[in-house]
Amino acid sequence: MGSRKSKPQPTPDFDTPWRDMDWNEKEDLEAELTNIQLNHPELRRVRILLHGPVGAGKSCFINSVQSVFQGEIKTKAFEQANSKKSCTKTYKSYTITNRNSVTLPFVFNDVMGLETQDEEGIHPKDIVNALQGHVEDGHKFNPVSPLSDGDQGFVREPSLEDKVHCLVSVVPASSISRMDTGIINKMETVRKEAMNLGIPHMVVMTKVDDDVCPLVKKDLTQIYRSRKIKEKMLESSHRLGPPMKCIFPVSNYHEEYNLNDTKDFLILTALLQIVKFAKDYIKEYHMTHE
Repeated sequence: MGSRKSKPQPTPDFDTPWRDMDWNEKEDLEAELTNIQLNHPELRRVRILLHGPVGAGKSCFINSVQSVFQGEIKTKAFEQANSKKSCTKTYKSYTITNRNSVTLPFVFNDVMGLETQDEEGIHPKDIVNALQGHVEDGHKFNPVSPLSDGDQGFVREPSLEDKVHCLVSVVPASSISRMDTGIINKMETVRKEAMNLGIPHMVVMTKVDDDVCPLVKKDLTQIYRSRKIKEKMLESSHRLGPPMKCIFPVSNYHEEYNLNDTKDFLILTALLQIVKFAKDYIKEYHMTHE
């Protein structure tokens, strides 16, 4: 009788974390983000633009950030569970306030999700318009006809505060491998335009504690010991462009009533790097436009 083939064993996780994390630094991160100085006379806060496929968790990330700073679960941006279509229809700015009602030095803009069909979801040209500050707050997107000069809602002479200072792609860890090539191509178009404008591009990888990795689902603090999560981050880097140092795994608040320090820490870590990259862009912009 021939020998029976043994099933391949799953690749073991790392013995030690491949990113060093001090899980007790949550309050320090919160304080640093609250007190960050932009050192620019025209700016009160940096503008962060979130984009990505429908259902990736863009609005949920905004709500999760607001929840962390408020110390309780909040719903600021509209979310819809298991939505196949984008629930974000207009260009809207979301400021974040803390427990002391202080408005923090960053603002989020959420846009319609990218979809496979060209006549559905946001047109990549409208994301580029937003990067350049040409989209008026409250503008309703038309998937078929992107905004152009002369249209209502087009800002002809945007200020530095109207412009985007960091582009963030939001993608789910659970489906990055299956993301449609058409959506990836649209995201690549936007990334190239951001690079042409000198705008930094980062990735927030959501849904890391779904059914991606049993180790992380059991204990979120093990996220940087997980080989599966690192593989998903490498795949995000390969498919979307940014290097690993610009990719941050997070777990949004979507079903909990109470906050979790580990989730908070991952959200704040990602946000601090986004704000720092945006601040670097503003410094560079100021030097070249003096």
